[in-house]
Amino acid sequence: MLLAMVSGFALSQAFRTVTAIMASGLRAEFGLSAQALGVFAGTFAFAFGTMQLFMGIAIDFWGVRRTLLAAFPIAIAGAALSAAAPGYGALLLGQMLIGVGCAPAFLVCTVFIARYFAPSRFAAVSGVAMGVGGLGMLFTGTPLAWLVAQSSWRWGFAVLAGLAAVAWGLIYWKVREPAPPLGAGAATPATPAAQRESLGQVVRGFGALFLQPHTGGILVLALMTYASMLSLRGLWLGPLLIDRHAFSLVASGHVATAMSLVSLFSPAFFGRLDPGPGVRRHWLTGFTALMAALFASMGVWQLPWLDVAGPVAVGLLSGYMVLQYADVRSAYPATMTGRAMSVFTMALFLGVALMQWATGVAASTAKAQGAEPYTAVMFTIAGMLAVGAAAFHGLPAPRQQA
Repeated sequence: MLLAMVSGFALSQAFRTVTAIMASGLRAEFGLSAQALGVFAGTFAFAFGTMQLFMGIAIDFWGVRRTLLAAFPIAIAGAALSAAAPGYGALLLGQMLIGVGCAPAFLVCTVFIARYFAPSRFAAVSGVAMGVGGLGMLFTGTPLAWLVAQSSWRWGFAVLAGLAAVAWGLIYWKVREPAPPLGAGAATPATPAAQRESLGQVVRGFGALFLQPHTGGILVLALMTYASMLSLRGLWLGPLLIDRHAFSLVASGHVATAMSLVSLFSPAFFGRLDPGPGVRRHWLTGFTALMAALFASMGVWQLPWLDVAGPVAVGLLSGYMVLQYADVRSAYPATMTGRAMSVFTMALFLGVALMQWATGVAASTAKAQGAEPYTAVMFTIAGMLAVGAAAFHGLPAPRQQA
């Protein structure tokens, strides 16, 4: 069942990383600026992120299966609209629909793992799920670059719509709502009605998360980490290599594939290395600072080998982010797991939207002033990562981890 749910997450990964390969075609057809391109990429993440609270409530009330089956057709419709989009406005609407439809894709996986696997296995199982789900990013590397080069970016969206329909069918066929384990915190369709919380109780439960003193540091870090990797892989990688070093679309696709390939195995590797609650927080701070230094180096030195090796290194290091899920899992009681995961995932993707918009503004501003736009992009990402690491280190930790 978990693998079937991960197929939806894999398509979500593909949808959120198409811009890096489609950027040249979109700019050519619609005359998009760097800022408009950032808004286009960020629309998916904004829609995805803002829906996390609603998807968390839906999972509590209706379970993972019905929530995912109801939402995913919206993504299919959004991809079909994007393939036929007559203008920029329709593209943005398509991205919004895709983001809404994909919103529960990984949340259902994390909630399922948190409820039905032992806490000691959470990081390792989540890492494997993230790695398998990363197969979606492989498609948006060389295969998508070749498809777009041979046809157009519209065919890319059309093929993704078809693959998403296949994933929906697999979920319908394989996923069943299992009975909740003893002591599960959130309601499922199998939970007796007398034990199910009212909507008001669910909303107050979400509010209680924000009253925890350690929630602030967790969410600020969440805003920056995944956003850094996805802003590079999903938005700027293709334009960076094409504009800076005159790479072909297919050649930039090869780099995207290499970055995606190493990111498949990295989460499982870091998940198995999970050092436990106390040390884990130091790892999260340290690896975030290392990522910031890596992006800064790509801003300082405009070297072809660095702009190829740097993204691959980012993909390799990005696996440490799976430890954030384990950190959230251990920072809250079992009764708050589903809500904590949905709020955390919301922060991840609102961070993506924020960073993609901010880097788009930075690139457009730099270009208007005659500066190299991708230097501004890399320094913006590095600075935001530094803010996240500082907030996570400086704000209160959970009492059991302090």
